[in-house]
Amino acid sequence: MSGAGDTQDSTREVNMIVLTLLALAVGLATGVGAVIFRSMLVGLHNFFFFGELSLTPTSGATGPLSPLGFLIILVPVAGGVAVVWLTRRFAPEAKGGGITDVMDAVYHREGKIRPRVAVVKTIASALSIGSGATVGREGPIVQIGSAIGSAVAQFSRLPSWQRITLLAAGASAGISATFNTPLGAVLFALELILPEISARTFLPVVIATGSATYVGRVVFGVLIRPSCCRRSISRPPRWDHIFNLGSFVVLGLLSGLVAWGFIRTLLFAGEVMPRRFPNEYMRAAAGFAGIGIALFLFAHFTGHYYIIGGGYDAIAAILEGHVTSFALLAVLCLAQVLATSLSIGSGASGGVFAPMLFIGAALGGAFGAFLHMVDKSHGIGIPDYAIIGMAAVAGGGTGAAMTAITMNFEMTRDYNIIVPLIIAVAVSIGLRRALMADNIFSAELVRRGRPVPKDRYSNLYLVRSAREVMDSNIAVMSADLSVADAAHWVTEAGMPNFLVLQAEGRIHGVVSLDSRIRTPELLGRDPETVRDMAIVDYVIVRENNILEEVMRRLAQRNAKLALVVKDKPGVPRPADVLGIIGKPQLADAILKTQMR
Repeated sequence: MSGAGDTQDSTREVNMIVLTLLALAVGLATGVGAVIFRSMLVGLHNFFFFGELSLTPTSGATGPLSPLGFLIILVPVAGGVAVVWLTRRFAPEAKGGGITDVMDAVYHREGKIRPRVAVVKTIASALSIGSGATVGREGPIVQIGSAIGSAVAQFSRLPSWQRITLLAAGASAGISATFNTPLGAVLFALELILPEISARTFLPVVIATGSATYVGRVVFGVLIRPSCCRRSISRPPRWDHIFNLGSFVVLGLLSGLVAWGFIRTLLFAGEVMPRRFPNEYMRAAAGFAGIGIALFLFAHFTGHYYIIGGGYDAIAAILEGHVTSFALLAVLCLAQVLATSLSIGSGASGGVFAPMLFIGAALGGAFGAFLHMVDKSHGIGIPDYAIIGMAAVAGGGTGAAMTAITMNFEMTRDYNIIVPLIIAVAVSIGLRRALMADNIFSAELVRRGRPVPKDRYSNLYLVRSAREVMDSNIAVMSADLSVADAAHWVTEAGMPNFLVLQAEGRIHGVVSLDSRIRTPELLGRDPETVRDMAIVDYVIVRENNILEEVMRRLAQRNAKLALVVKDKPGVPRPADVLGIIGKPQLADAILKTQMR
């Protein structure tokens, strides 16, 4: 049976050139996967709702209604039951949103995702979304891209940090290939996926994202934008009106509250549905029948399905100014919260990012419609408020401020809206964090008992100098002093934490009086002199060396301590020792940095 050491020995770290070439391959493969996935969505939607074998895109939310009439209720049920069978038989982790499972793989499974997940997730999510489940396509393609990246890394026998890097590269590539938002996709990986942000992790992510974007643009067009981001502007908005600043803040507060409510509803559905329906097939039948009824009611009373799939076409209708009724927009916002929660709780395979965009668009549109009923002089249209709401709810729900702002900017191509987005997103995230610390992804992992860090810090402790970190409570003592005399001397010297031993004018070793650092085993012998108690596996570092250099040298020499000496030329003498750095001092430095 192989142990942990055998597993570690079987890996091999590759240089940056090889890693970027692997990331390029991951990006190209993910781009192709995104094209296949989107084609499957179109084909399955046409098959389920119109009985046609066609890859011609049709608008599910605002396009023609299915000729099935009342029987449309059974379509989501059929897709949901098929997803349950597929995931139970081949890959249970292919259920749900996808991004949560990717984060779980990063923090709890060393970046390992089974290769079959890419295939099963593609089919399961296409079945869910194509049959009408109220979930998005971004979560699945993130998991598909991550599975591709993890598979390439596992095949190449890369160590965990490079495996996680390629996993994150695949996730970023999937987002970019789906939305044609390369900058937002990179920020998504940095804010939500990568546990380490450095040159060695950033470059592969950028390479994979660029190559996936290229594939998407070759297939879908260079200037293609998601259909959900076409917008209609009758006149330039007046962003400088004093009334508008307050409205951005209020919309941010509403968005944070709605994002919090969506997370709580999603968690509630995930807990209640399995309890009420322990059998997964019965759960899918009951839950997706509810989705089918909602689709039928929307079609009957409004003439459109609206909440079907990820809601991309419904978002487009709002941004194009076709949906301006306050009542309808408010109903759409609430309906999407409930329908997405029910879909995920019933076992659908799909994402929650697109539903958050729809919820935000409906909320922002309703807010704008209300303001227009009160006063139209502020000069901002309903579609503009809808865009601000999209970013604010998505930012509040995910906690990824830069991703929400940048992706909405890339999708709308409107630079003038950046300032309102910044204000609303910041306020939204602040309120949601005040109500609950976890975002929509980490909250689900906490429910599973597999939490991830709520905040990630740059490794600022690595740039602290050795002098800042060292323990300076030391004393210099002769190595030949007897233990009894040394004990008496230490008491009179005020109990230093470390004794630097000298012999013939040179450093001989260190005796630790810090209970957190073990002295050498004496194997039952009574030490005669302090020389017998010395730690001799140490390294010498200069007072101005940064902590990164100290840690690297400790690791290279497998040393227990670092002796910090004055920064001057020549061989260090005992009197030059200024302090000691051991693992406890390193831990203290990290903790102090994290708590600032």
